[in-house]
Amino acid sequence: MSRVQSIERAFAVLAALTDGPIGVTEVAERVALPKSTAARMLLSLAREGAVEQVPGETRYRLGPRLETLATGLVATRNVVAVARPHLAELAASIGETAGLSIPDGSTMHYVEQVDSDHPVSVRDWTGARIPMHAVSSGLAVLALWPRARIEAYLGDPLERFTDRTMIDPSLLRTRLQRIQLDGNAWTNGEYAEGIASVAAAIADASGEVVAAVHVHGPSYRFPPAGREAALGLQVTATATRIARTLRQAGG
Repeated sequence: MSRVQSIERAFAVLAALTDGPIGVTEVAERVALPKSTAARMLLSLAREGAVEQVPGETRYRLGPRLETLATGLVATRNVVAVARPHLAELAASIGETAGLSIPDGSTMHYVEQVDSDHPVSVRDWTGARIPMHAVSSGLAVLALWPRARIEAYLGDPLERFTDRTMIDPSLLRTRLQRIQLDGNAWTNGEYAEGIASVAAAIADASGEVVAAVHVHGPSYRFPPAGREAALGLQVTATATRIARTLRQAGG
């Protein structure tokens, strides 16, 4: 069975379970598969948490991992919807690209970007997942994590992307303390040469850090001389407004 065919059959099996728990025989009938093949597919999906057996029965139902993935998708869409007008305002005001990213394990997942009107702009990072220590958004999030979680992150090998990437745990601890005080994080050429960025973290109604807003541009013009502190405060203020709207929405 080819990998593509396996994926198609896996989705067919999942679709067969959307109406409620059913047994292997009924799954096989619904997706037109031999019973032995359906049984193997269900076992594989169960190992991944995509399906599970009903306790005390032989029937299968959709598993908890699908619910987790769906919940995460809805939450991300909610944050993006709330943040988008603020990103547009920020990009227009500063004249550089603004974006939104969410923590995903030890990386930041870039989920939204609003370009400026500047004729020379940076690439669209939407969809990228980048280790936290290498980007401003990741550093802004890391700085607000509990100490034990920070230490767990710093205890793993840290990848170097450019000569500027900071990978020394001791230096990063000091840097994160400064970010906590400033409320925003700056990077310059640490993930990609020639790109400078500033970011601030966003917390939801429960106080959990759920995202970060950032602005980035070519380092030859961003930040303009003498404007670093003011731009950092502007990005932090935008993050605060997004967080306030999320709290009002109960998100």
